[in-house]
Order: sequence, then C-alpha cells, then structure tokens
Amino acid sequence: MAEAARWYVVHTYSGYENKVATDIEKAVENRKLHDLIPEVMVPTEMVKEVKDNKTREVERKLFPGYVLVKMIMTDDSWYVVRNIRGVTGFVGPGSKPVPLTEEEVNALGVDRKEIEVNYGVGDSVRIIDGYLDGFIGVVDEIDTDRGTLKVTVSMFGRETPVELELGQVAALD
Repeated sequence: MAEAARWYVVHTYSGYENKVATDIEKAVENRKLHDLIPEVMVPTEMVKEVKDNKTREVERKLFPGYVLVKMIMTDDSWYVVRNIRGVTGFVGPGSKPVPLTEEEVNALGVDRKEIEVNYGVGDSVRIIDGYLDGFIGVVDEIDTDRGTLKVTVSMFGRETPVELELGQVAALD
C-alpha cells in the first residue's frame, strides 16, 4: 500500500531558502525520486513597499529560514533532503520529522484542492462552514480564479451580501 506524501518543514540557514529548494529539486531530478518528493516550495507573499517615496511590489518570504517539502518519508527521501547544503534539519522533536497537520496545510494554503462547483448564479446554496453555518443563500457571483463567491443571505429580515470561499457552500438538493 503506497502511503500519501505529506508536507514537512525543513529548517535552513537564513537567506538560503531558494538555494535549498532548487538543490532539493535538482537532487530529486538526478536520483529520479519524483514519486517520493513530488513538491518543494518556499512560501512567499507579495507586499507593497515604499522606498524613496516610490511604491513597488516585492516578494517577501512568509517563513524566513524554512522550506516546505511534500514527501513520502523514507530513509532515501530523508537522506536526500537532510544532506542538502544549507539544510540544518527537519522541524520536529529530536531527529524525528513531524508532518504538518491537515489544518496547518489548509491554513498555509499550500495544497489547493480543486472544488467542484455544481451550482450557478441564482441558485440557492447552504452555507456549511464559518460563522453563517446552516444559513441558506442565493448565489450572486462566482469567482473561480480567486476561489470565492458572493451570496445574499436573509438575516434578521434583511438581505445581506456576504463573500465566502467555494468550499464553504454546498448546493441544495
């Protein structure tokens, strides 16, 4: 039975995150370990920075000193990642790497799950997650690129528009 790849956090020297990520990818390519280490990423965000009265967008690392690696933990995969120049170890107690939990992966937004949209504009949907859990609303707009939709919900006798993520609603049967 093949186990599923899980996300692990690798600690690196500060400033070496991108180098470590590319070195891991090269090692995976050279040793043909794509089935054990399918993905490596350095989480970043775009931030507006004002310098000398000029605003520009720059990419900033979310977790300096860390690289996320999606892998099946075996002796081979552990050895490859652990022996990359710039890697100081895995995050976890002692020498035992601990994978991220499903909640942590969702909070980081690293694994984007494809959500099937089986409703359209004008359809009634039930909100299944969040502070409006259990409410029924009518879909006003769907933005699949951003993964959001706008729903009008009747609360306290008023029509209230709310923006939700696609995974927070389900079509009414």
